[in-house]
Amino acid sequence: MRYRIDDGLTDALGYLLGSDDAVCTVRTRTADVEIPLAMVIAAKEVPPPPPRRQASRPGPGLPPPA
Repeated sequence: MRYRIDDGLTDALGYLLGSDDAVCTVRTRTADVEIPLAMVIAAKEVPPPPPRRQASRPGPGLPPPA
């Protein structure tokens, strides 16, 4: 969700929890964000983030990753 703030524009990336005639709620990584629909500039569905990779282990004789 891209929306207006005092200093310009910002994005809320996450899951759309709901909306009504005045506001929508997006669950981001850090919090649920309520965004007035009048402030929304653009919205689109994006794919979920890829699964996290497991930490790699160094092989014999190799130094650990930096």
